[in-house]
Amino acid sequence: MTDHHDADHDDTDHPMPDGHRPGLRHLLEILAEDLGAAHAHDPAARSRIEVALGYPGVHALWTHRLAHRMWHRPGLRLPARLVSQLARWLTGIEIHPGARIGRRLFIDHGMGVVIGQTTVIGDDCVLFHGSTLGGRSMARGKRHPTLGDRVMVGAGAKVLGPLWIGHDAQIGANAVVTKDVPSGMVAVGVPAAVRAPGHRPDHGQRVEDASELLEYVI
Repeated sequence: MTDHHDADHDDTDHPMPDGHRPGLRHLLEILAEDLGAAHAHDPAARSRIEVALGYPGVHALWTHRLAHRMWHRPGLRLPARLVSQLARWLTGIEIHPGARIGRRLFIDHGMGVVIGQTTVIGDDCVLFHGSTLGGRSMARGKRHPTLGDRVMVGAGAKVLGPLWIGHDAQIGANAVVTKDVPSGMVAVGVPAAVRAPGHRPDHGQRVEDASELLEYVI
């Protein structure tokens, strides 16, 4: 993820560029990073094997990686939707196969997370349970949010419409966001108000260590 201009991108009816269609080795590398991100972020995780076998957020994300590749291959959009529906049934997490998700996303707990078709998520983001990256209209085209890198979306938060959520931004628990959030800022409340954070965790910090931020996030 590089800049705000991705928020205007819509690949709903267009094939994914070759640069976004990794080979098998690259895909396996990405899946391993997903596993490592969950293990690193969750202090309750005792081993990568435990994460691989018992974390629905990882299962939903891995299934999405497969469904997303299928979505951009001729004649496989219906099977891609069926794969995503199976993941929804098994995990309680709904990710449209058209959504573009960066590396090392961590979905904590996961139940009730919804990610819409034209959503774009940058690298190293965190989504808590019950969060929605949704639309505000039934129109075709770009209608879901774009998240920059290292964005955290709190439990029950709703980010609605073709918004830009800047790098390192934080969305508080149960916030309803309908306007852009600048990089490094915190959005809390209904409707969400944007404020400067008193504290923001470092990239490598475990989620629970950001005590001041988590008053708003979980």
